[in-house]
Amino acid sequence: MLRALRRCGARAALSGAAGPAALPGPCLVPSRGRKSRTDPPAKSKAARVKLPPPVDPEELWAVTERYRLHRLLLGALRAEFRAEVLQKKREASLVGEDSVELMQEHRRLMAWNDEENARQRARREERIRKEEEEQKRQKVQAAENKASKMEAFLKEKEKEVLQLQEEAKSFITPENLDARIEECLDNPRNYNFAVDKEGRIVRRTVLS
Repeated sequence: MLRALRRCGARAALSGAAGPAALPGPCLVPSRGRKSRTDPPAKSKAARVKLPPPVDPEELWAVTERYRLHRLLLGALRAEFRAEVLQKKREASLVGEDSVELMQEHRRLMAWNDEENARQRARREERIRKEEEEQKRQKVQAAENKASKMEAFLKEKEKEVLQLQEEAKSFITPENLDARIEECLDNPRNYNFAVDKEGRIVRRTVLS
């Protein structure tokens, strides 16, 4: 490159020395391997067909969806900002025209709003108070029901214990075994009998 520039400078100096008609100026240095726009393609690349790089369908869908959401978001923001600017302009124009009437109307609406908020607050507090009272009543009722169930359970268990104690009096133990055997021998019972539909004994076998 430096050699070409030196040659270009030498040629310009020679042309200037040759006569006054030659104007000194930079000489265009042809770049190596560069073709002009009118040159045809090379024979090795004449039949080459440029194909676009392959695109992943999922990636393309994801990118398209993200661009769509981005455009929707920007459009919504622009619309919001535009509406805000128009609202401010409208308010400024209205204030300039009927500022006194608007202020009175605003005060009246704010007073009504405060009254409505106070009324709703009172209703909400009354509802919360009733709900708390109902919850307390339900808790007391549940405790009473639980206590009554526990008392009934204890009474039932006490009755079972008393019944077992009464039944235990007739149990056969090693201490009263001989006496019970003697009692059974002295009072024999015959369980071999027949009954009718009314439950009356109609026939009994004789003990041997």
